[in-house]
Amino acid sequence: MRQLTRNLAGLLGFLLLWEAAVRAGLVPQKFLPPPSVVLTRMVELLGQEAFLRDVIASALAWAIALGIATAIAVPAGLLLGSIPGLRLATRSIVEFLRPIPSVALIPLVILLVGGGPEAKITLAVYAATWPILYNTIYAFDEIDPLVIDTARTCGTRKARILTSVALPHTAPFIFTGIRMSGAIALIVVVSTEFVAGADRGLGNFILEASSGAGRMDLVLAGTMVAGVLGYLINEGLERLGRRLFRWHAATVATTEAVS
Repeated sequence: MRQLTRNLAGLLGFLLLWEAAVRAGLVPQKFLPPPSVVLTRMVELLGQEAFLRDVIASALAWAIALGIATAIAVPAGLLLGSIPGLRLATRSIVEFLRPIPSVALIPLVILLVGGGPEAKITLAVYAATWPILYNTIYAFDEIDPLVIDTARTCGTRKARILTSVALPHTAPFIFTGIRMSGAIALIVVVSTEFVAGADRGLGNFILEASSGAGRMDLVLAGTMVAGVLGYLINEGLERLGRRLFRWHAATVATTEAVS
């Protein structure tokens, strides 16, 4: 409750400063409407079926992309982490692909899969894969070699070691990568909808609101909804992580106390 109160206090302070700056004429209201107007528009939009369809379209694309990215990155990370030779051989390829901005690949993706929902999902998968992959690989490095050696001594096969030994040890770090990728995937989904002009989605709504009459109140209202959605996703994943890996947090706290 204390953390929630501080977060709300900080948000309220930001909104008050924004309102005061606009009302004082420091910023033209035409280009930056005050939060009182933006929040009113946001409430109105949430009561419109067409806008809710846009929100659902973006959220659904985000969920699909994050699920696919997790299904790709976790096995790949475990494989690269467990085979040093393969990890070294693929390092240059990974380091070449990872820094490429997802938005720069929009023309190529549209040519390959079309401009429908597949485009934003593909780009979000590409962007969300890297944090999960890297967290999985480096989490594998943190496993005590004695644990793996003991499993091998007992005759455990390599595939079983990965699933029953490596995966439980790396799970908290993998989940941190998933939480990081959750925000990245949402950003890429909305950005692709805005740049590529999707049929549905928050990005498409913002694009249409900014063209023609240039309704900045609607643009900012749509942007704030995207921000609220991102906050809820991150908060939900954080709470889920604390429940699933409470034992890991306790282990870390004990280790720090001993140190």
